[in-house]
Amino acid sequence: MSKVDVLLGLQWGDEGKGKVVDVLTPNYDVVARFQGGPNAGHTLEFNGIKHVLHIIPSGVFHPDKKNVIGNGVLIDPVIFEREIEGLWKKEVDATKNLFISKKAHLILPTHRLLDAANEQAKGNEKIGSTLKGIGPAYTDKIARTGLRVGDILEFDFRERFELQKFQHIRIAEMLDFDIDSFRIENMSLQEYEDRWFASLDTLRHFKLINSEYFLNECLANGLNVLAEGAQGSMLDIDFGSYPFVTSSTTVTAGVCSGLGVAPSKIDKVFGITKAYCTRVGSGPFPTELFDNDGDILRNRGNEFGSTTGRPRRCGWIDIPALKYACMLNGVTDLLVTKIDVLNDFETIKMCNKYIIGGKETEEIPFEFNSVEIKPVLNEYPGWQCELQGTPSFDQLPKNALSYLAEIEKAVHTPVKAVSISPDRKDVLFR
Repeated sequence: MSKVDVLLGLQWGDEGKGKVVDVLTPNYDVVARFQGGPNAGHTLEFNGIKHVLHIIPSGVFHPDKKNVIGNGVLIDPVIFEREIEGLWKKEVDATKNLFISKKAHLILPTHRLLDAANEQAKGNEKIGSTLKGIGPAYTDKIARTGLRVGDILEFDFRERFELQKFQHIRIAEMLDFDIDSFRIENMSLQEYEDRWFASLDTLRHFKLINSEYFLNECLANGLNVLAEGAQGSMLDIDFGSYPFVTSSTTVTAGVCSGLGVAPSKIDKVFGITKAYCTRVGSGPFPTELFDNDGDILRNRGNEFGSTTGRPRRCGWIDIPALKYACMLNGVTDLLVTKIDVLNDFETIKMCNKYIIGGKETEEIPFEFNSVEIKPVLNEYPGWQCELQGTPSFDQLPKNALSYLAEIEKAVHTPVKAVSISPDRKDVLFR
């Protein structure tokens, strides 16, 4: 029987997971998303073209591979339909190799209404939501009132939808939110709802499955499965920088609940980290830079959200946070992306410890959001040359190899690959 390998982010998201999944996909028969929703944006670049996926697994460009949207994923049918149309334009027919769990929950138009109402109500305490309805949809899931993909096949679906809509609008009214002026993509709530119902026809054209049975049968038949995560470990609902987190389990444990596979089925865990750090939205960021170095990282790394377009906060790599994420996930293989963004730096810095209350620590504190954290930064010489075109891992510049070795040593996890340009062909495996 085969096992499941896992690929996930070790920072605050945007680590380059989509690209690495696409590179690894030839080694697998099945690629399965296990959590998150359209708040994710996985960017792939090949043949000079950029592709951004939000819900669909990143293996979809390989027609001979099965792709599964697992039960832990949230689906907005409008955004899903738009992704499918985008794939059609690239001559990719996803109906042939994409399978969708009947147990995946739906994001209703009024979930997006609630998202905006909740953010407005928080005032200065906003968490920086993408306003895609993620939090409210997961709230309904836990409250056992959510609607699932399989429900669109039931005779009373519209009736159940209207009940949810009524309850959501009542909550928004209690929050004094101006519903009449609310817009989703320049559409009124009713206009978006009409579009939402029309898009269900696209969803019905796909293979809607009991994904837990499907995946376990794949494993029993010797097929190799890669589980693809969204967001990052430091945004995990339990272990991230709460409350500035996402609403799902982004660590390896989420594979079991988000796909329906047993812990004993997990084999390799590929952890993705940038060679520096970024974050979108509010929340703690100990190594954040507000100077020219931060601007260089943002501009050279094109650090603007693939889902929101928002400029990302940038800083040096945070080893205590990275070490914490490796521990939580049981990372076996570390993959470092965007090291080429550091090409022009004469000196590169790395946070190896924090100073909190006058004491040094390597641990993430419970009071991560409320205490003053001073990063202890070590300096390393840069390589100041272009990396693209380097033929092999071992032929990287000496200072680049030394920097990677320091990361490896600090987190006690071997670096197995490094990405040296946005293109999928520029991933060097050790």
